[in-house]
Amino acid sequence: MLLTDYFRSKKDITWDYAVQCGVTHGVIRLPEDEQFDITDESHWLTVYKRFTDFGITPCVIEPMPNELHNSIKTAAPDRDSCIEKVIGMFPIMQKLNISTICFNFMANIGWLRTNSHYPERGGAFVTEFNMSEFKEETNVITSDRLWDNYTYFIKAVIPEAEKYGIKLALHPDDPPVPSLSKTQRIFICKENIRKAVYDIVKSPSLGVTMCQATYHIMGEDLEKVITDFADKIYFVHFRNTTGRPEHFRETFHDNGDINMAHIMRVYMENGIDVPIRVDHVPTMAGEDVNNPGYDAIGRLFAIGYLKGILDGLLN
Repeated sequence: MLLTDYFRSKKDITWDYAVQCGVTHGVIRLPEDEQFDITDESHWLTVYKRFTDFGITPCVIEPMPNELHNSIKTAAPDRDSCIEKVIGMFPIMQKLNISTICFNFMANIGWLRTNSHYPERGGAFVTEFNMSEFKEETNVITSDRLWDNYTYFIKAVIPEAEKYGIKLALHPDDPPVPSLSKTQRIFICKENIRKAVYDIVKSPSLGVTMCQATYHIMGEDLEKVITDFADKIYFVHFRNTTGRPEHFRETFHDNGDINMAHIMRVYMENGIDVPIRVDHVPTMAGEDVNNPGYDAIGRLFAIGYLKGILDGLLN
C-alpha cells in the first residue's frame, strides 16, 4: 500500500504534520476558485510544484472538482461542457503522473452528517449521522434518473480515460441511505456498485474507492466485498465507524466495529497495493470543530496507527 494523506491546495498545518509523520504522497483537492482553470496545464503546474517543493508527490485527485460534480449528476444544461472539462484533465494528469480520480455520484448533497460533536474517547468529538434528525429539503431526483446520468457520464469519459491511463474510482454514497428528502441515492449497496463498475462499461479505467467503513455501514460483508472487488480497488479510505445506515458515527481508528489490522491483511492477501489514506478523524482536545472529520491532530494518531499496521504486516 502507498501511504498518502489528504491535502487542500493551499498549505496549512496538516501539510507539516503529514510530512513529519513520513507521508510522501498526496491525495489532493484542486483549487475551487474562479481563477483556477481545470483544463489549463500551467494552473496545474503551479499547484503541483507547491506540493513537490514541500516533499509531497500528488498521486490521486479527490474529489472531482465541485464546479463540475452536480451538473453532471443532475444532467443540468451545462452537463456536456462539464464532461468536456473532466476529459480535459486527463492529458494533464498523465503528464504529471497522477493516475487516479476519486469521484462519487451523490447528487445535490455530498457526504452528510447531522452532528459534529458526538463525544468519543476522552472527550474527543466525532461526526454522527442520524436520519431522524435530517430535516433539509432537497430537489427531486429519482434513482432511475441517476442511473441514466451515471451511464451517460461513464460512457463519455471512460474511453478518453483509457487513452491516457487514468483510473476513475467510484466512492459509495455516504450515508448509504436510499434517499435524503427528495434526492434518491443509488450507490448504497454492493450489487449496485458492482453493476456500476463491471456491467455498464467494462474497462480497466473504471473501479472503486474502497471506503471500507461505508461498506460496513451498509451491512455488507467487508471481507467478501474486498475479495470480490479486488481487481477494481484503485484507492482505499482507511476509516472506522459503528452503526448502520440510518444512524452511525465515526470512531477513532482503533475503536470502531472493524478490526483494522485484520482488514489490512485481507487487502494484502488479495494483492491490493494502491494509495491509501486515513479518513474522518476525531477532533481532539484543544481543536475547534471547524473542519469535522478533517481536523489536524486526530490525523496524527490515525496516520501513526495505519503506519504501525502496515509495518507490522510487512516486516
